[in-house]
Amino acid sequence: MSVTQPGRTPPGVPEVDATITALVNRARAAQRAYERCSQEQVDDVVTAAAWAIVEPSRCRELAELAVRDTGLGNVDDKVRKNRRKTMGLLRDLHGARSVGVIAEYPDQGIVEIARPVGVVGAIVPSTNPAATPINKILNAPKGRNSIILSPSPKGYGTCARLLQFVHAELDRVGAPRDLVLQLPAPVTKELTEALMRQVDLVVATGSQSNVRAAYASGTPAIGVGTGNVPVIVDASADLADAAARIAASKCFDYATSCSSENSLVILDAVYRDVLAALAGQGGVLLTAEEKAQLEATMWVHGKLSPKIVAKSAPEIARIAGLTRPVFEHARFLLVEETGIGREYPYSREKLSPVLAIYRAPDFDAACDTTRRLLVSQGAGHSCGIHTRDDGHVLRLGLELPVCRVIVNQAHALATGGSFDNGLPFSLSMGCGTWGRNSISDNLNYRHFLNITRIARTIPPVEPSEDELFGRYRSKHGI
Repeated sequence: MSVTQPGRTPPGVPEVDATITALVNRARAAQRAYERCSQEQVDDVVTAAAWAIVEPSRCRELAELAVRDTGLGNVDDKVRKNRRKTMGLLRDLHGARSVGVIAEYPDQGIVEIARPVGVVGAIVPSTNPAATPINKILNAPKGRNSIILSPSPKGYGTCARLLQFVHAELDRVGAPRDLVLQLPAPVTKELTEALMRQVDLVVATGSQSNVRAAYASGTPAIGVGTGNVPVIVDASADLADAAARIAASKCFDYATSCSSENSLVILDAVYRDVLAALAGQGGVLLTAEEKAQLEATMWVHGKLSPKIVAKSAPEIARIAGLTRPVFEHARFLLVEETGIGREYPYSREKLSPVLAIYRAPDFDAACDTTRRLLVSQGAGHSCGIHTRDDGHVLRLGLELPVCRVIVNQAHALATGGSFDNGLPFSLSMGCGTWGRNSISDNLNYRHFLNITRIARTIPPVEPSEDELFGRYRSKHGI
């Protein structure tokens, strides 16, 4: 049970604070009743919430609504994303203990007991206005918490419709509807800030301004970092397989994912062969003139234009005035680049099926280019590699500032968990201290738990001075 009181922080605008206080009080009452539920009852609630979006007609309706309201991505991929991410997370949660005793360590005399964090405030982006909310909706009640969503204005309608489906399923299992709430429309900065002040835990996914506001709210917060994924194509890679996976990832939902490849760093020995393989997957390499023309369209006054975000490659080409017939059937666009940093916008996150290509003479240079790309933007998030050399894979994990190294996979489909890798299913990837985040793993249900530890006495484990200092003293002649 939470001990946090709604009025614990300095007031903001009185009307705004009153609105949020009323909402939090409803969520808190529901949570206090819900925390008395058994593990079986909790798992029924989680399964009910998952069915709210997995049911086929609802899944498609939410995908269609998301594309219509936000203008981002495409319906079929959002259907797949809504279903796949939810099914994967439900798999992760199946059998996971989150009520009462969850672990015992007799040799250490330790018993771990799961306790709720209370009321969760969740900030969700417009890029995934159904998949991201449901991910948090499943994780929060798994820990016997309630949750209040702050959706983006563009995604508000989709989130509201999702909550109607969730509430219908909560009714089916006899759970209180106020376990899952959202802010009233219109969602404003003031409402969101008041929400973050009054809840017990804030989970922020989306813009870095939202993440920074969450950390500054005075409430314990989990934020995630910026993506700008670089992927190395090594000389030993299966080039056809690599190209197919890169294309599948880059084109999925028109690159709305922060885990979509933004740059390829290709070894010189296979550079031309990789470009040919990418062309075979529908990639179109721009000329120098077309590159400059597209850059002028994609970035206006240094900012990525919303006109091209999460649009198809043919539509981006049309908006930029690229007229070669090949653009009519392009799946993604390729631009050769050498520079890195703000003055080279192609080196940064593009949120579109546009992929920067870097050429590296050897693996050392590829590592250096990848590191510089991450330091410029996206530190802590992830990188990828296509290779048969395990030594190269380990080197990336040992040396680069990333929390995930994705090996021989479609990056956007693997980073947030996949049925053929062991990462937790999530749409929120922690970036560690490199990305100024408090977590370095994929957001999962354990982040929504307090854990109480019972400690009993055990036979003493007390080392001698010689065990601890003998080698040191001998080595240094002490």
